[in-house]
Amino acid sequence: MRTSPSFGHRKQRLCAIAAGAVLAVALATDAFASAAGDALRERHATLAPALEHSPFQRPIHIESTETPARLTGEVHAVVDHSFRRVEGALKGAQQWCDILILPFNVKQCHAIGQPTPKTLALHVGRKHDQPVGDAYRVDFAYRVVANHADYLQVHLNADTGPLGTKDYRIVVEATPLDANRSFLRMSYAYGYGFMARVAMLGYLSTAGRDKIGFSVVGRRPDGTPVHVDHMRGVVERNAMRYYLAIDAYLDSLSAAPHQRTEHRLRGWFAATERYPRQLHEIEQDEYLTMKRREIRRQRSDTQTAKVG
Repeated sequence: MRTSPSFGHRKQRLCAIAAGAVLAVALATDAFASAAGDALRERHATLAPALEHSPFQRPIHIESTETPARLTGEVHAVVDHSFRRVEGALKGAQQWCDILILPFNVKQCHAIGQPTPKTLALHVGRKHDQPVGDAYRVDFAYRVVANHADYLQVHLNADTGPLGTKDYRIVVEATPLDANRSFLRMSYAYGYGFMARVAMLGYLSTAGRDKIGFSVVGRRPDGTPVHVDHMRGVVERNAMRYYLAIDAYLDSLSAAPHQRTEHRLRGWFAATERYPRQLHEIEQDEYLTMKRREIRRQRSDTQTAKVG
Protein backbone atom coordinates (compact mmCIF):
# COMPACT_ATOMS: atom_id res chain seq x y z
CA MET A 1 0.00 0.00 0.00
CA ARG A 2 1.34 3.42 -1.01
CA THR A 3 1.50 6.00 1.73
CA SER A 4 1.47 9.79 1.46
CA PRO A 5 4.58 11.67 2.50
CA SER A 6 4.43 12.98 6.03
CA PHE A 7 4.01 16.67 6.75
CA GLY A 8 7.63 16.81 7.85
CA HIS A 9 8.84 15.34 4.58
CA ARG A 10 6.70 17.77 2.56
CA LYS A 11 8.05 20.67 4.57
CA GLN A 12 11.62 19.54 3.93
CA ARG A 13 10.93 19.28 0.21
CA LEU A 14 9.39 22.77 0.14
CA CYS A 15 12.35 24.20 2.04
CA ALA A 16 14.76 22.52 -0.37
CA ILE A 17 12.86 23.94 -3.35
CA ALA A 18 12.84 27.42 -1.80
CA ALA A 19 16.56 27.21 -1.02
CA GLY A 20 17.23 26.11 -4.58
CA ALA A 21 15.22 29.05 -5.93
CA VAL A 22 17.12 31.50 -3.73
CA LEU A 23 20.43 30.00 -4.86
CA ALA A 24 19.36 30.23 -8.51
CA VAL A 25 18.44 33.92 -8.09
CA ALA A 26 21.75 34.62 -6.33
CA LEU A 27 23.72 32.89 -9.07
CA ALA A 28 21.80 34.78 -11.76
CA THR A 29 22.43 38.07 -9.93
CA ASP A 30 26.13 37.27 -9.61
CA ALA A 31 26.32 36.37 -13.30
CA PHE A 32 24.58 39.62 -14.26
CA ALA A 33 26.89 41.72 -12.06
CA SER A 34 29.96 39.95 -13.43
CA ALA A 35 28.92 40.48 -17.04
CA ALA A 36 27.81 44.09 -16.47
CA GLY A 37 31.00 44.88 -14.57
CA ASP A 38 33.12 43.41 -17.37
CA ALA A 39 31.19 45.46 -19.92
CA LEU A 40 31.75 48.66 -17.92
CA ARG A 41 35.47 47.98 -17.62
CA GLU A 42 35.65 47.29 -21.35
CA ARG A 43 33.89 50.59 -21.92
CA HIS A 44 36.55 52.32 -19.84
CA ALA A 45 39.31 50.69 -21.89
CA THR A 46 37.63 51.83 -25.10
CA LEU A 47 37.20 55.40 -23.85
CA ALA A 48 40.64 55.66 -22.20
CA PRO A 49 42.16 57.84 -24.98
CA ALA A 50 39.13 60.16 -25.03
CA LEU A 51 39.17 60.42 -21.24
CA GLU A 52 42.89 61.16 -21.17
CA HIS A 53 42.55 63.95 -23.75
CA SER A 54 39.13 65.18 -22.69
CA PRO A 55 38.21 68.78 -23.63
CA PHE A 56 36.72 69.10 -20.14
CA GLN A 57 40.24 69.28 -18.61
CA ARG A 58 39.23 66.27 -16.53
CA PRO A 59 38.48 62.64 -17.47
CA ILE A 60 34.87 63.06 -18.64
CA HIS A 61 33.23 61.87 -21.85
CA ILE A 62 29.66 62.72 -22.84
CA GLU A 63 27.49 61.52 -25.69
CA SER A 64 23.82 61.59 -26.63
CA THR A 65 21.24 60.05 -28.94
CA GLU A 66 17.89 61.26 -30.23
CA THR A 67 15.06 59.22 -31.70
CA PRO A 68 11.58 60.46 -32.70
CA ALA A 69 10.27 59.75 -29.20
CA ARG A 70 13.28 59.49 -26.85
CA LEU A 71 16.38 61.37 -25.74
CA THR A 72 19.39 59.84 -23.98
CA GLY A 73 22.49 61.45 -22.56
CA GLU A 74 25.41 59.52 -21.10
CA VAL A 75 28.33 60.73 -19.01
CA HIS A 76 31.39 58.54 -18.46
CA ALA A 77 33.95 59.73 -15.95
CA VAL A 78 36.91 58.74 -13.81
CA VAL A 79 36.48 60.04 -10.26
CA ASP A 80 39.18 60.36 -7.62
CA HIS A 81 37.24 58.34 -5.07
CA SER A 82 37.53 54.75 -3.96
CA PHE A 83 34.84 52.33 -5.03
CA ARG A 84 33.93 51.85 -1.38
CA ARG A 85 33.14 55.58 -1.07
CA VAL A 86 31.21 55.63 -4.33
CA GLU A 87 29.23 52.56 -3.37
CA GLY A 88 28.37 53.93 0.05
CA ALA A 89 27.27 57.26 -1.40
CA LEU A 90 25.06 55.95 -4.20
CA LYS A 91 23.29 52.94 -2.70
CA GLY A 92 21.12 54.87 -0.24
CA ALA A 93 17.87 56.62 -1.19
CA GLN A 94 18.35 59.51 1.26
CA GLN A 95 21.81 60.22 -0.12
CA TRP A 96 20.23 60.50 -3.55
CA CYS A 97 17.97 63.26 -2.27
CA ASP A 98 21.07 65.11 -1.06
CA ILE A 99 22.45 64.71 -4.59
CA LEU A 100 19.34 65.57 -6.57
CA ILE A 101 18.56 68.76 -4.64
CA LEU A 102 21.72 70.39 -6.04
CA PRO A 103 20.52 71.28 -9.58
CA PHE A 104 18.83 74.68 -9.60
CA ASN A 105 15.41 73.46 -10.79
CA VAL A 106 14.93 70.75 -8.14
CA LYS A 107 12.92 72.32 -5.35
CA GLN A 108 12.59 69.38 -2.98
CA CYS A 109 13.31 65.66 -2.65
CA HIS A 110 11.98 63.16 -0.12
CA ALA A 111 12.83 59.47 0.27
CA ILE A 112 9.55 57.66 0.92
CA GLY A 113 9.04 54.23 2.46
CA GLN A 114 9.91 52.53 5.72
CA PRO A 115 12.18 51.01 6.80
CA THR A 116 13.89 51.05 3.41
CA PRO A 117 12.81 53.92 1.12
CA LYS A 118 11.98 52.83 -2.40
CA THR A 119 10.59 56.07 -3.86
CA LEU A 120 12.16 59.49 -4.34
CA ALA A 121 9.51 62.21 -4.55
CA LEU A 122 11.17 64.96 -6.57
CA HIS A 123 9.62 68.40 -7.07
CA VAL A 124 10.90 70.06 -10.23
CA GLY A 125 10.27 73.71 -11.06
CA ARG A 126 11.79 76.89 -12.38
CA LYS A 127 15.37 78.03 -11.98
CA HIS A 128 14.28 80.63 -9.44
CA ASP A 129 12.86 80.09 -5.98
CA GLN A 130 9.23 78.98 -5.84
CA PRO A 131 6.83 77.21 -3.45
CA VAL A 132 6.99 73.43 -3.57
CA GLY A 133 3.27 73.38 -4.32
CA ASP A 134 3.91 75.17 -7.61
CA ALA A 135 6.53 72.63 -8.72
CA TYR A 136 5.85 69.40 -10.64
CA ARG A 137 6.17 66.22 -8.60
CA VAL A 138 8.02 63.30 -10.19
CA ASP A 139 8.11 60.00 -8.31
CA PHE A 140 11.24 57.98 -9.03
CA ALA A 141 11.31 54.30 -8.10
CA TYR A 142 14.72 53.71 -6.51
CA ARG A 143 16.39 50.32 -6.87
CA VAL A 144 19.88 48.93 -6.34
CA VAL A 145 20.10 46.43 -9.20
CA ALA A 146 23.59 45.14 -8.39
CA ASN A 147 25.87 45.69 -5.42
CA HIS A 148 29.00 43.55 -5.58
CA ALA A 149 32.63 43.85 -4.60
CA ASP A 150 33.63 45.45 -7.90
CA TYR A 151 30.38 46.65 -9.45
CA LEU A 152 27.39 48.81 -8.51
CA GLN A 153 24.29 49.59 -10.55
CA VAL A 154 21.46 51.86 -9.36
CA HIS A 155 18.23 52.66 -11.21
CA LEU A 156 15.89 55.63 -10.78
CA ASN A 157 12.74 55.25 -12.90
CA ALA A 158 9.69 57.50 -13.25
CA ASP A 159 6.67 56.87 -15.46
CA THR A 160 5.73 60.52 -15.99
CA GLY A 161 7.40 63.92 -15.87
CA PRO A 162 6.69 67.60 -16.53
CA LEU A 163 5.39 68.98 -19.84
CA GLY A 164 4.24 65.62 -21.14
CA THR A 165 7.58 63.86 -20.78
CA LYS A 166 7.58 60.24 -19.63
CA ASP A 167 9.52 57.05 -18.97
CA TYR A 168 12.46 58.64 -17.16
CA ARG A 169 15.44 56.35 -16.66
CA ILE A 170 18.52 57.30 -14.67
CA VAL A 171 21.08 54.50 -14.47
CA VAL A 172 24.36 54.84 -12.60
CA GLU A 173 27.08 52.20 -12.77
CA ALA A 174 30.44 52.17 -11.02
CA THR A 175 33.49 49.93 -10.86
CA PRO A 176 36.90 50.37 -9.17
CA LEU A 177 39.96 51.25 -11.26
CA ASP A 178 42.42 51.13 -8.38
CA ALA A 179 42.42 51.82 -4.65
CA ASN A 180 41.65 55.53 -5.09
CA ARG A 181 39.77 55.85 -8.38
CA SER A 182 36.51 54.60 -9.83
CA PHE A 183 34.88 54.65 -13.24
CA LEU A 184 31.29 55.88 -13.47
CA ARG A 185 28.69 55.75 -16.19
CA MET A 186 25.52 57.77 -15.77
CA SER A 187 22.72 57.46 -18.31
CA TYR A 188 19.83 59.95 -18.28
CA ALA A 189 16.93 59.29 -20.66
CA TYR A 190 13.28 60.14 -21.11
CA GLY A 191 10.52 59.79 -23.65
CA TYR A 192 8.28 62.48 -25.05
CA GLY A 193 5.17 62.86 -27.18
CA PHE A 194 3.87 65.57 -29.46
CA MET A 195 2.97 68.10 -26.76
CA ALA A 196 6.29 67.68 -24.96
CA ARG A 197 8.14 68.17 -28.23
CA VAL A 198 6.17 71.35 -28.95
CA ALA A 199 7.00 72.67 -25.47
CA MET A 200 10.72 71.89 -25.87
CA LEU A 201 10.86 73.46 -29.31
CA GLY A 202 9.17 76.55 -27.88
CA TYR A 203 11.85 76.77 -25.20
CA LEU A 204 14.61 76.25 -27.78
CA SER A 205 13.29 79.10 -29.90
CA THR A 206 13.15 81.53 -26.96
CA ALA A 207 15.01 81.21 -23.64
CA GLY A 208 17.12 78.29 -24.81
CA ARG A 209 17.97 79.51 -28.29
CA ASP A 210 21.61 80.27 -27.45
CA LYS A 211 22.20 77.08 -25.44
CA ILE A 212 24.40 74.30 -26.77
CA GLY A 213 25.39 70.81 -25.69
CA PHE A 214 28.85 69.34 -25.19
CA SER A 215 29.41 66.93 -28.07
CA VAL A 216 31.41 68.35 -30.97
CA VAL A 217 29.66 67.62 -34.27
CA GLY A 218 31.86 69.61 -36.63
CA ARG A 219 34.42 72.37 -37.16
CA ARG A 220 34.11 75.86 -38.58
CA PRO A 221 36.56 77.07 -41.25
CA ASP A 222 38.72 78.63 -38.53
CA GLY A 223 38.86 75.34 -36.64
CA THR A 224 36.57 76.26 -33.76
CA PRO A 225 34.24 73.44 -32.71
CA VAL A 226 30.55 73.23 -33.52
CA HIS A 227 28.61 71.75 -30.61
CA VAL A 228 25.40 69.79 -30.71
CA ASP A 229 22.30 71.85 -29.95
CA HIS A 230 18.50 71.63 -29.92
CA MET A 231 17.05 68.48 -28.33
CA ARG A 232 20.34 66.64 -27.91
CA GLY A 233 21.81 69.75 -26.36
CA VAL A 234 19.00 69.73 -23.77
CA VAL A 235 19.58 66.13 -22.71
CA GLU A 236 23.36 66.57 -22.59
CA ARG A 237 23.02 69.60 -20.32
CA ASN A 238 20.66 67.76 -17.98
CA ALA A 239 22.87 64.66 -17.89
CA MET A 240 25.90 66.79 -17.06
CA ARG A 241 24.06 68.64 -14.28
CA TYR A 242 23.14 65.36 -12.61
CA TYR A 243 26.62 63.91 -13.04
CA LEU A 244 28.17 67.04 -11.51
CA ALA A 245 25.74 66.68 -8.60
CA ILE A 246 27.05 63.15 -7.98
CA ASP A 247 30.62 64.39 -8.22
CA ALA A 248 29.99 67.31 -5.85
CA TYR A 249 28.38 64.98 -3.33
CA LEU A 250 31.34 62.59 -3.45
CA ASP A 251 33.78 65.47 -3.01
CA SER A 252 31.83 66.81 -0.02
CA LEU A 253 32.36 63.59 1.94
CA SER A 254 35.94 64.65 2.66
CA ALA A 255 34.65 67.69 4.57
CA ALA A 256 33.50 67.75 8.20
CA PRO A 257 29.85 66.62 8.47
CA HIS A 258 28.55 70.08 9.40
CA GLN A 259 30.32 71.59 6.34
CA ARG A 260 29.22 69.10 3.71
CA THR A 261 26.03 70.79 2.55
CA GLU A 262 27.77 74.09 1.89
CA HIS A 263 30.73 72.27 0.34
CA ARG A 264 28.61 70.50 -2.24
CA LEU A 265 26.47 73.55 -3.03
CA ARG A 266 29.55 75.60 -3.81
CA GLY A 267 31.21 72.64 -5.55
CA TRP A 268 28.24 71.99 -7.84
CA PHE A 269 27.89 75.64 -8.80
CA ALA A 270 31.62 76.06 -9.44
CA ALA A 271 31.64 72.90 -11.59
CA THR A 272 28.74 74.14 -13.74
CA GLU A 273 30.40 77.51 -14.22
CA ARG A 274 33.30 75.81 -15.98
CA TYR A 275 30.88 75.42 -18.90
CA PRO A 276 28.98 78.72 -18.95
CA ARG A 277 27.68 78.43 -22.52
CA GLN A 278 25.96 75.21 -21.60
CA LEU A 279 25.13 75.43 -17.91
CA HIS A 280 25.08 79.00 -16.62
CA GLU A 281 21.61 79.98 -15.43
CA ILE A 282 21.83 82.17 -12.34
CA GLU A 283 24.50 83.93 -10.29
CA GLN A 284 26.22 82.24 -7.38
CA ASP A 285 24.71 84.35 -4.59
CA GLU A 286 21.20 83.78 -5.92
CA TYR A 287 21.82 80.05 -6.25
CA LEU A 288 23.29 79.68 -2.76
CA THR A 289 20.53 81.71 -1.10
CA MET A 290 17.83 79.74 -2.92
CA LYS A 291 19.36 76.33 -2.22
CA ARG A 292 20.04 77.00 1.45
CA ARG A 293 16.39 77.93 1.86
CA GLU A 294 15.18 74.88 -0.09
CA ILE A 295 17.38 72.49 1.89
CA ARG A 296 16.21 73.97 5.20
CA ARG A 297 12.62 73.52 4.04
CA GLN A 298 13.34 69.97 2.90
CA ARG A 299 14.87 69.01 6.23
CA SER A 300 12.06 70.67 8.17
CA ASP A 301 9.41 68.83 6.15
CA THR A 302 11.28 65.54 6.65
CA GLN A 303 11.39 66.02 10.42
CA THR A 304 7.71 66.98 10.50
CA ALA A 305 6.82 63.83 8.55
CA LYS A 306 8.80 61.67 10.99
CA VAL A 307 7.10 63.25 14.01
CA GLY A 308 3.70 62.89 12.36
